[in-house]
Amino acid sequence: MKLLQSLPHTDWLTSVYSAKQVLENEAKVAQSQNLAMFHLMELAGQAAFTHLIAHWPSAQHVLVLAGKGNNGGDGFIVATLAKKAGLKVTVLLTCIPEELKGDAARAYQAMLVAGDITVINLLDDSSSLAALIHNEADIIVDALFGIGFHGSLPENIAQLVAEVNNSSTPVLSIDVPSGLCATTGAVSAGKLVTQAIMADVTVTFIVLKSGLLTGQAANFVGQLKLSNLGLGAAFSQQVATSVYWQRLHFDDEDSTVPLLAKRLNTSHKGSIGMLVTIGGNIGMPGAIRLASEAALRCGASLVSVCCHEGNQALVFNGRPELMMSATDVDSLRQSNALTHAKAIVLGPGLGHNEWAEQLYRQVVTQETSYAKPIVIDADALSLLARDNQLSHDFEKLILTPHPKEAARLLACDTADIEANRIESANKIAQKYHAICVLKGAGTVITDGKCTVINSSGNAGMASGGMGDVLSGIIAALCMQTDDTFYAVCLSVFIHGYAADILAEKTGPRGMLASDLFVELQKLVNR
Repeated sequence: MKLLQSLPHTDWLTSVYSAKQVLENEAKVAQSQNLAMFHLMELAGQAAFTHLIAHWPSAQHVLVLAGKGNNGGDGFIVATLAKKAGLKVTVLLTCIPEELKGDAARAYQAMLVAGDITVINLLDDSSSLAALIHNEADIIVDALFGIGFHGSLPENIAQLVAEVNNSSTPVLSIDVPSGLCATTGAVSAGKLVTQAIMADVTVTFIVLKSGLLTGQAANFVGQLKLSNLGLGAAFSQQVATSVYWQRLHFDDEDSTVPLLAKRLNTSHKGSIGMLVTIGGNIGMPGAIRLASEAALRCGASLVSVCCHEGNQALVFNGRPELMMSATDVDSLRQSNALTHAKAIVLGPGLGHNEWAEQLYRQVVTQETSYAKPIVIDADALSLLARDNQLSHDFEKLILTPHPKEAARLLACDTADIEANRIESANKIAQKYHAICVLKGAGTVITDGKCTVINSSGNAGMASGGMGDVLSGIIAALCMQTDDTFYAVCLSVFIHGYAADILAEKTGPRGMLASDLFVELQKLVNR
C-alpha cells in the first residue's frame, strides 16, 4: 500500500479503488490465490445472502432483479441459496436466458436445477410486477448492474428502478446499487427522477470502490458492507492505489489511533502560537466568529480577528477570549500580525468589495505567509479564482471549496465537479499547489498525490456556518502538529463526527454550526 510516509498510524486508512482497477485485476489476483472465477461468484452470492438473512431474518419471499452480466450471476447464486433455505424465490430477468454467458449462464442453470423458483422476464408484459414489488416480496435483491456500469440506465430498467424506489420493500444491492457509477459516485440524469437503486444495504466485494464513498453515493448505498471474499489483502498488496477511506473508531477501547500529541505540562499560549482570522465584512460577522471560536475550542490558544470595524463588537460580544486585530489592510500591515501568526484563516464572510480584495492581496503576497498554514475559504476562494493561479508557492496552503466554489477554481460547471469529485479535487490541488478539501457527502481531501475520502458527517450539516467552523478546526490542528495533511484529514473527520454525535442525540434537523463546539472540544482531547 503506497501512502505518504508522513501519515501516522495508517491503520485508520483503508485502500480504495476505481471500478476499472478492480475489473482489470480481480481475475489476476484470484488466479494468484488459486481461486476460480466461478467459485469467486459463489463466494459473492454467499456473502450477499448471509447479509440478507442477518438484516431481514424474518423474510419469506425474496425477489431477485437480475441482469445479464456477472452481477446477475451473483443474484442467481443468492436465489439458489434462498430457495435451499426454504424461502419463496422469484427472479425477474431483464434479458432473455440465451443472452447469459460464461459464469452467469452457469449460475443460472444451477439455479434452475434447484427447482421451484419462479422466473419472469421484464421483456414480457407482466401485470403482476407492481404487486410483486410493492406487496408480495419481503426483500428485493438488486443484481441488475455491477461495477462495470456507467452512463444511463436503459429506459425500461429505469422504469423498474423507479418502481422499486417508490415501494417500501427493503433492497439489498449486490456490489453497487444499479445505476450508480462505482468509480465516481455519479448518477446520470434521465427522463425519470430516480436513475439508480436506493438500497438499504449494499454488499460490495474484495475492496472498497471510490464511487460508493463520495458524490451521490450517500443517497443510494444505504449501509455499506464489505466482504473481501478472501482476496482483499492480496488485492491491496498486488494493486497500488493513492486513494484511501478514513474511518476512525473513537468508541473502540482497544483503538491505538492517536488524535493529537499530549500537551506538555509546561505548554503556554506562546508556544502554541497565534491564529489570525480574516473576514467578517459588513453584514457578515457570523462567519468569522464561527471560524474563530471553533479554532479556540480545538486548541488554538490565541485567536486574533481581523474584521470590518462595524462588526468588531458583534464578533467580540459573548466571547471575550477573542482578540480584535486590525480592521483594514494598512493597519494590518503595520501591526505585523501576519508576520507573528502561526497560521491564517482567510475568507469567512470576507465579501468581494475593495476592502476584501486588499486584505486578500496582502495575505497572498506577503512573504512571511508562504511557509505557514493558510486556510483559504468562502469568499477568498472566489477572489483566488479571479487570480486563476497564485503567483507564489505556499508550503502549507489549504483550500476548502464546496462544489460551486470548486467550479469557479477550475472554470467549469458544478455538474462537472460532481461528475468526478476525486478527479476535480486533484485538479485543484495540482493547479494551486495546495491541499484541497472538496466538501460535501464523502468529503475529498487531497494534495494531488494522496487522496483521502472522509466517512463522517450527516445531512444535518446542511446548515449555514458549517464550513466556517471547519476552517477554524483545520487552522487550529495545523498549529498543533507538523503534519499538515494529517491535520487536515483529522479536522474533516472530527468536524463530521461531532455532527454525528449530535444527530444521534437530537436528530439532524435544526443542527447549528455552533452546536458542534462542545463535542469538538471533547474530541480533540480524546
